[in-house]
Amino acid sequence: MEEQITLDQMRQHLFSAIVCDALDSVGLPHQAPRIPLRPMTVETVLVGRCKTTLWGEMFHHDKNPYELELQAVDSLCPDEILIAAAGGSTRSGIWGELLSTAANYRGCKGVIVDGAVRDIRQMRQMEFPVWATAASIYDSKDRNRVVDVDVPVEIDGVLFSPGDLVFADIDGVVVVPEHVEKEVIKLAWEKVHDENEFRDSIKNGMSVTEAFERYGVL
Repeated sequence: MEEQITLDQMRQHLFSAIVCDALDSVGLPHQAPRIPLRPMTVETVLVGRCKTTLWGEMFHHDKNPYELELQAVDSLCPDEILIAAAGGSTRSGIWGELLSTAANYRGCKGVIVDGAVRDIRQMRQMEFPVWATAASIYDSKDRNRVVDVDVPVEIDGVLFSPGDLVFADIDGVVVVPEHVEKEVIKLAWEKVHDENEFRDSIKNGMSVTEAFERYGVL
């Protein structure tokens, strides 16, 4: 029986670029948003399962502020990554220190926000992984709110579905659809091994051309 590669092993050995290469190999070349989703708090490799939230902008008084976002955070499970699809909105900082504290307590591995966040200094002190496109000092009340939870969402045309595997690091964010996950992770794992062999060979004097011919990676 083939041994399953665990999430912890993925965190130790895989990274976003090599996962993108594996997705290319199975005919899925557009699984990484091209917008500048960057780590705002720590530079690590974030790996987990998508917990999706869909956000909208608002321009009126909210009678039930934070309702769905609080429900989403309270329903987080260990090894999940909260995906906040906010259409790149900078109308407010939709994620901050207090939500990070609650998410971290529930075992959430991090947050990816297609939009702005705030309390960055405090979240850095917590070392809680947060990816976002911008920062904003404004509170989300009467500016942004969650309109749906646990539904497929899009970020820059890339679909993130609940339970999909997601990777994030300094290079960007990539999502692996569930139906190709096993194959993609196997390919990425094999390529890491081949790249290690390639690296050792050129350190020992082999030409890049010869190493490429032998290992087929670059």
